[in-house]
Amino acid sequence: MEIITKNKVVKATLESLFSLAIMSLTPAIAAASEANLKIPNLSQEQNNLLLWGIVVCVLGMLFGLYQFTKVKKIRAHQSMLDVADTIYETCKTYLIQQGKLLCILFVFIGLCIAFYFGFLQKMPLSGVLLIMAWTILGILGSYTVAWYGIRMNTLANSRTAFVSLEKKPLKLLNIALDAGMSIGVLLVCVELIMMLIILLFVPRELAGSSFIGFAIGESLGASALRIAGGIFTKIADIGSDLMKIVFGIKEDDPRNPGVIADCTGDNAGDSVGPTADGFETYGVTGVALVSFIVLAVQPDLTGILLTWIFVMRILMIITSVASFYINRALSQARFSSKDDFDFEQPLTSLIWITSIFSIIGTFAVSYYILGPGSGVPVELENLWLVLSIIISCGTLGAALIPEFTKVFTSPNSKHVAEVVKASREGGPSLNILSGLVAGNFSSFWIGMVFFLLMFVAYYASGYGLSEIMIYPSIFAFGLVAFGMLGMGPVTIAVDSYGPVTDNAQSIYELSLIETIPKVKEQIQKEFNFKPDFDTAKHYLEANDGAGNTFKATAKPVLIGTAVVGATTMIFSLILVIKDVLGVQPEEILTLLNPYTIFGLLAGGCVIYWFTGASIQSVTTGAYRAVEYIKRNIQLDENASQKASTEKSKEVVKICTQYAQQGMFNIFITIFSFTLAFSCLSAPVSRNDSVALFISYLISIAVFGLFQAVFMANAGGCWDNSKKVVEVDLQEKGTDLHEATVVGDTVGDPFKDTSSVALNPIIKFTTLFGLLAMEIAISESFRNIAPYAGGIFLLIGLFFVWRSFYRMRIPTKE
Repeated sequence: MEIITKNKVVKATLESLFSLAIMSLTPAIAAASEANLKIPNLSQEQNNLLLWGIVVCVLGMLFGLYQFTKVKKIRAHQSMLDVADTIYETCKTYLIQQGKLLCILFVFIGLCIAFYFGFLQKMPLSGVLLIMAWTILGILGSYTVAWYGIRMNTLANSRTAFVSLEKKPLKLLNIALDAGMSIGVLLVCVELIMMLIILLFVPRELAGSSFIGFAIGESLGASALRIAGGIFTKIADIGSDLMKIVFGIKEDDPRNPGVIADCTGDNAGDSVGPTADGFETYGVTGVALVSFIVLAVQPDLTGILLTWIFVMRILMIITSVASFYINRALSQARFSSKDDFDFEQPLTSLIWITSIFSIIGTFAVSYYILGPGSGVPVELENLWLVLSIIISCGTLGAALIPEFTKVFTSPNSKHVAEVVKASREGGPSLNILSGLVAGNFSSFWIGMVFFLLMFVAYYASGYGLSEIMIYPSIFAFGLVAFGMLGMGPVTIAVDSYGPVTDNAQSIYELSLIETIPKVKEQIQKEFNFKPDFDTAKHYLEANDGAGNTFKATAKPVLIGTAVVGATTMIFSLILVIKDVLGVQPEEILTLLNPYTIFGLLAGGCVIYWFTGASIQSVTTGAYRAVEYIKRNIQLDENASQKASTEKSKEVVKICTQYAQQGMFNIFITIFSFTLAFSCLSAPVSRNDSVALFISYLISIAVFGLFQAVFMANAGGCWDNSKKVVEVDLQEKGTDLHEATVVGDTVGDPFKDTSSVALNPIIKFTTLFGLLAMEIAISESFRNIAPYAGGIFLLIGLFFVWRSFYRMRIPTKE
């Protein structure tokens, strides 16, 4: 049955792919095709099924709140609770400052939305205001879940620290994992329930714009919180760690003013950033698939596939929570009677149980909704298996990628052991070189995993999808990313595990609990157990190593979804150029065209500039922090052994200042370069020049993927090499320990600043580039576009200059 004519197919192709691309990675602007996106009416049966989905989301939110209450009710010693409250107060100060920055950025974005939709697209004021409203809700979503994340983590950190004294390591693990599941499930449920509200209750003619506004807000909030948080946390971390070498003091010495700032940074970079990033990535991927289904699939099948997509998302909540309880029971049976075990084992089993359970559920529910006897059209009855295989590629990938990451970052890995061996004989020099080797090898293997997943999805898409949609391979790539994020609650949970364990170790030291008079008797009387201080410190250090490993595992998953989405968007841009200019892409997108080479070079330049600019912010900020700490640390015998709140706040202030300065320079540079290279690609006399911007975007995506994975895993390897020396070898204070501390300070901005921030950078550049290029090649603007491009290029170069020469460490004449 022919549903649409040939001309309509071409038009639908351009609209659907352009819509998918922009909404899949969107921190800024949307396109005309999105403004005209019409969500179809669903049948009563489909509406009822999705209404049950809202019920599941509400139950998921209640589960998250139950976990929150459960953790909060756990008792802890007041000395530890006081330190946790101090950390939370400094986190609040940081987040308030970030909220002000978001308000400033929203002004720019709001003006762009008003200009594009209101002036260029002639949309009524009510429509523009609706997009603005959902943009604000998207920002508030990212911002609110980030705030919830730090509140949950700063409750769990003190409880984890105190429970370590009980000599019950499984209980120690469960507190941090309860906190992580609370964040992960609530995050996904909040995002999904807002999307279901748009799908079910917003008028059809406005639903598409509402999805756009929501996605814009999510991405804006995540970008600011992720980049600035990454800079903040590593300034504090380096400032704190270097004092161990300079003054020979112990880990998390309360007299070190950088320790409280480091604890704040653990939440700013390892909780706020990933939580907001996960919320945004999970949301916009769904929006992308919704728009593709609406615009690229046969009209009589769109409602069915939309329902299937949302049922799959709801199913993942159920499988994640069920897997959590199954894993809890298995862990109880395996480890409850043990005084010591590898903390990575229960976390690894949770990921695999969730992946396997989710894949089984995907096939079963897809068969029920789409399979024979389900009542769907014949065209879909035979596709339930194909769709299940494609989405399961992503679900399997979310379990495989952590395994490949652990090969290079786990304390038990051979690469980490190699770094330790090299450090023993070669000091910091061979430590750093060995870590670089691990990072490079990890990029190869994880790149091969992405290649395999996308190839299988592409191959499977050839079995019948072309009969119901156009460009099925693009839909398949989107489903792979969707499947990776299907395990979102568990991925976020094991990622959030890290900052809890890191803070717990710091809180133990900052509380000075061992020095409190008659504290053993007090604990035995009030909490009914005899504390074991030596074993507690061992548990906390080992648990922190597991936290480091699983913080590393979530990064390639989020980075991978960005690159998969960028692939979709670049393909969409090619189709837009083909439609507007009437040229065959293969005629100009060739290595024989010099503009292609120019674009590849420019994109690589930007990735390496960004790496340097983000690390420069950390370097200068850490210099300022170390300078302040050296002048103000009090180590004499008569000085107070407690942390100074006033001095700690000053270090936090330094971290915040350089985080926001660095974020502003980076944002303006990326924004300007995107406009510059798109305008310089405008076809004034010939069409060859449009290849410049397309190859620029390809270069950003490819260089960005491998640079991010390399830096993330090299940093994780250095971090856990230090942990092996501290925990397994018990060689703190030795030359070997100092060598690994130096390596860890190099790895800090690698893994927690530059690598993770490349995720929103790739998304922003590719998305905003789609709109910028459409404007540049429009007939009314293309003649003046090169002049505008030259201006924006100068602006971008000026902020490149600022990112170093206004951020560099001052030199004395």
